[in-house]
Amino acid sequence: MNPDPKKYLVDIEFAISLIIDFVGDQGFYDYHKDLKTKSAVERQLGIIGEAVNKFTQTSEENLKHSGQIIAFRNRLIHAYDSTEDEIVWAIIKRHLPMLLDEVKEKLK
Repeated sequence: MNPDPKKYLVDIEFAISLIIDFVGDQGFYDYHKDLKTKSAVERQLGIIGEAVNKFTQTSEENLKHSGQIIAFRNRLIHAYDSTEDEIVWAIIKRHLPMLLDEVKEKLK
């Protein structure tokens, strides 16, 4: 039995909320120096990528940037040594809020 695709949306929403909590009011410089927070954020981004992948496999719907999210997850996991903090920071600040809005809309 396949899980309800909404389960993956809930997982994405939860992972984003954790990232927001982890980063708090840090600026980029503080984030860049904080290895524990960077590790936690990257773990949650990996979870988001995997949940997006499973959502696309179990749902007739898609999220707007599914391909890019999944590709970034693969980069985090398989090419971890080439992940740049600036890219992760841009994702946190620019793209996660939009993804969160999209997920919340689909959960309604």
